[in-house]
Amino acid sequence: MDIMQKLVEEAIDQLVESGEELGIQVAVYQHGELVVDAVAGVADPDSGRPVTSKTPFYSASTGKGVTATVVHVLAERGVLDYDTPIVEFWPEFGAHGKEKATVRHALTHSLGVPAVPSDLTVRDLADGDRMCALIADSEPWWEPGTKTGYHAMTWGFVMGEIVRRATGKPISQVMREEVAAPLDIADELFFGVPESELGRLARLEEAPGTAAMMAAMPADLPLFKATPPAVTPSARYGNNPAVLTSDIPSGGTMSAHAVARMYAALLGEVDGVRLVSADRLREITALATDDVDQMVGFPMPRALGYNLGRPGADPRETLSVFGVPGMGGSAAYADTATGIAFALTKNRFFPGPSAAVDRISELVAKAVAD
Repeated sequence: MDIMQKLVEEAIDQLVESGEELGIQVAVYQHGELVVDAVAGVADPDSGRPVTSKTPFYSASTGKGVTATVVHVLAERGVLDYDTPIVEFWPEFGAHGKEKATVRHALTHSLGVPAVPSDLTVRDLADGDRMCALIADSEPWWEPGTKTGYHAMTWGFVMGEIVRRATGKPISQVMREEVAAPLDIADELFFGVPESELGRLARLEEAPGTAAMMAAMPADLPLFKATPPAVTPSARYGNNPAVLTSDIPSGGTMSAHAVARMYAALLGEVDGVRLVSADRLREITALATDDVDQMVGFPMPRALGYNLGRPGADPRETLSVFGVPGMGGSAAYADTATGIAFALTKNRFFPGPSAAVDRISELVAKAVAD
């Protein structure tokens, strides 16, 4: 696979040299082996500090794939079951008719609690107990399990609280102990980043055209109503120490190498570590929901905690791919058909479709096919 490494290196070098990207990482595993480990550009535009393979990037909702993986590892160990009502772990969640909502409903964005208060601040987000109390006491927009809609911010808090109630530990600790440490990536994969590690992180900057794109979006889009601007990911948000150091598992901070390695260990064994069985892998990557997403207005095929379909490709033709992209331009996924685990992280933040992800993932898919 030296050819794939060379192709990816050339592509990301061109992205940086053209000014389209600032700093970028790409990692690809195939059948448990690292076949691409490529970096380009700078992690910090002010100091000129270069990107390395171990540089963590705030990658927004790419972290949701890590959160889902933690839940599946716990299910594999018998700590929880997908069809258990959430109230068995978290009785307060049953308020306002949500008592029948299950862990499966949470994983598939079917709970009906996608919104946070319009005056919510980053300080509020950093208070996990307050956030969970707000969500537990919220009235559902629809009966849990009857519709789906992207729970951009609330999803992580719900999953994190389920994990905390089931284990007695914060999800950041469970992730470190059950996923990151066994895979030797505990210094590259985080929910709450230790303050001592903040200096290693990449610094985000807004991409040209960000403001214009956001202004062009429909003001009445339910997604915007559910997630106010103050807590919508942006370069400023992703550089904020209050965000980075807090346990907010709707997003995450990671290197491409770390999250690709995690996905590879879902597909199969990586240096003696396999996160879930082959039977569970089939269960968690099967098509679970495919109705019109109430937040964005079009169908989004989902598995249990992951989107289905390769970025930049027709999801209906690539349903063997499961993962989660992040607002800003990162993405990570795995393909059960090819044994590929892919991740791209970058620090030039653009809220629309990631041209870098689409281009590099297509390049990798073609190289594998050849």
